[in-house]
Amino acid sequence: MNRMIQLFSAALMLGLAASVTAAPQIGQPAPDFSVVDTQGQSHSLADFAGQKVVLEWTNHDCPFVVKHYSSGNMQDQQRLARNDHDVTWLTVISSKPGSQGHVSPEQSDELTSTRDAFPTAVLLDESGDMGRAYDARVTPHMYIIDEDGVLQYMGGIDSNPSRDPADIPDAKQYVVAALTEMAAGVDISDTVTRPYGCTVKY
Repeated sequence: MNRMIQLFSAALMLGLAASVTAAPQIGQPAPDFSVVDTQGQSHSLADFAGQKVVLEWTNHDCPFVVKHYSSGNMQDQQRLARNDHDVTWLTVISSKPGSQGHVSPEQSDELTSTRDAFPTAVLLDESGDMGRAYDARVTPHMYIIDEDGVLQYMGGIDSNPSRDPADIPDAKQYVVAALTEMAAGVDISDTVTRPYGCTVKY
């Protein structure tokens, strides 16, 4: 009987372990995804093969997100990434329906327009599957994927975890720095940093 209990317990533990999605790792293939954008178009990571990709988790009601959009910092980084580094920039909303930050496609497009944002697309991850696959914890939480689909950076947008836009000029802008180093063909100085912001509303 004890042997049967041990076997059952081992099988249960293996099942639980298999059901837990492993956190993404720097230098390893980035998790794939299939998410629809605000225009109803489905996107997967494979669609962007051969391109650098930045993923930005967002929640427009989060004060830390407001900090970077009200100051224009996020928009400046979007334009720098897309125009200077030929990067695909995907903004991801993983807020579940009825929670803070959840928006309809129309509301999302209005936010993009009124904030003069410049993402390639805004992905509506209502199920949270994409967010959980990337272990996205807060807004903003940032990721950089290289042309081979390998994760090269994950963490905060910058080094100063405050809500005050006045602190932005004194912070190290991790995403900009990583993209600049990638373009120069040198190793990224900070590949994993502490993200800060509001918890993702799964």
